[in-house]
Amino acid sequence: MTLGSNQQYGMSLPISQEIDTIKYRQTGEDFYSKVVRIADSLKDSPTHFEDFKDALRHLRFLPAGRVQNAMGSIRQTTAYNCFVSGTIDDSMDSVMQRAAEAAETMRRGGGIGYDFSRIRPRGEMIKSLESKASGPVSFMQIFDAVCQTIASSGHRRGAQMGVLRIDHPDIQTFLSCKHNEHFLTGFNISVGVTDDFMKCLEAGKPFPLQFEGKVYEEIDPVALWDQIMRSTWDWAEPGVLFIDTINKMNNLWYAETIEATNPCGEQPLPAYGACLLGSFNLVKYVDDSRFDFQTYQNDIFTVVRSMDNVIDRTTYPLKQQEEEAKSKRRMGLGITGLANAAEMCGYKYASPEFMRFTAKVMRELRNNCYSASCDLAVEKGPFPLFDRDKYLQSGFIKTLPQTIKDKIAQQGIRNSHLTSIAPTGTISLTADNVSSGIEPPYSLFYDRTIQNFDGHTIERVEDYAYRQGVHGRTANETPAADHVAVLALVSGYIDSAVSKTCNVGDSVTYDEFKDLYLLAWKKGCRGITTFRSAGKRYGILNEVKEEPKAEACYIDPATGQKQCD
Repeated sequence: MTLGSNQQYGMSLPISQEIDTIKYRQTGEDFYSKVVRIADSLKDSPTHFEDFKDALRHLRFLPAGRVQNAMGSIRQTTAYNCFVSGTIDDSMDSVMQRAAEAAETMRRGGGIGYDFSRIRPRGEMIKSLESKASGPVSFMQIFDAVCQTIASSGHRRGAQMGVLRIDHPDIQTFLSCKHNEHFLTGFNISVGVTDDFMKCLEAGKPFPLQFEGKVYEEIDPVALWDQIMRSTWDWAEPGVLFIDTINKMNNLWYAETIEATNPCGEQPLPAYGACLLGSFNLVKYVDDSRFDFQTYQNDIFTVVRSMDNVIDRTTYPLKQQEEEAKSKRRMGLGITGLANAAEMCGYKYASPEFMRFTAKVMRELRNNCYSASCDLAVEKGPFPLFDRDKYLQSGFIKTLPQTIKDKIAQQGIRNSHLTSIAPTGTISLTADNVSSGIEPPYSLFYDRTIQNFDGHTIERVEDYAYRQGVHGRTANETPAADHVAVLALVSGYIDSAVSKTCNVGDSVTYDEFKDLYLLAWKKGCRGITTFRSAGKRYGILNEVKEEPKAEACYIDPATGQKQCD
């Protein structure tokens, strides 16, 4: 099978053109003009400009939406997709200050994550007022009202993530706060799960709920875990963040403590942290059922340079965000179209061949990102908070090949973090609907809800690989354990985190479902999110049941011929 047409530039689907025009282009701008605008705003040299432009125009690299919208634009918006709020302390002044900062951040185009764990529990006496505290869930409504009021750069409502530690006395109230679908609609929510809790769970030992050193009660960890699992089983929330794993693996363990993430969970960040995202579109490296690793490697070096320039050339909503970004120079480069690309090479999702292919793709991403950043450090200097000895002692850096560690030791490194897997739902759709992130296709045909300022529209779309005559397992046809296996494999190559939804089919029992979360923790994942189509919450993707499903077809990697089951 020849996929020479795969090397065309731009997108072909009308829906992809439509979304790209609405979200990422300036008034009157066509696709190529947008590409030139972005590449020109981030160039270091004429050669770099041409190389980056080529990757953009052929859709091999997809910068996150804010980069596409903001760079080189007259719009006073930020190229950063998301941020984490400054610390929300237990005072009204702190809450209102963070709410004002949230408004400015969302107005400039950024989503926000918050940790509410420092707010005293509901019912606690406020001595100065002789009244009782209303608790963190109550204060979340202030931030939700801000989100519902402020349009994020005029194109969409803002996105938010609310996090509460599992040992907070109000954790049980937090777990059920979104069971009313009309409450806190601007929030995703996640629980910061500690290793202490997981150990109590395994041992069946009482677990203390505490605030500022005061133990409020000791509860049965099995019962609390069941409450989390039941909520997720029915409502697809909360997500689970293994917060101690996040901090143990953090490259900057010596300079920060992470308590929250961006709204989709792929970027655990400190106070005022910012996530700069982009994804390599793997389907565009496949031709004649072969993956072009040389072009992939070349693009990585080009892209690291380009994205590093974003840090110095964008607008920041807040001064604290700018200081945080420039002192650490974090970015999160990842992949999209993994499932489609693997299918086009002949590898069924989660098969042994798929896992080997994925490991190679991720290994090349990790190694070349770090190598490119070391080269940039020689040219432009390492990030300001770089401490060679401490940096090399981080949990993640210890997993790197010795050659990369030696290069860091000798040259320094320009960026504290380099890799992340975002959900890429919208940018993947603008790339002719390739499979998003590391997910299998949701369906061969589906209706997608497109959110916009005035509400939403529903559009019918087809899977990218299916249109190439190749397709395999969909998300709901993939066993839940396979979802976790892919998540765990990819997590090992990522220095930030992975946003992946583990879809759970109707055949999975509740006990099997619970085991997925324990498995994710034991395998070192930073977190896990699930979605069960039979649950109480609707997703943004709705499978089209009336469309006939064709037989599953793959490319035989040995012969290059299409084979169908």
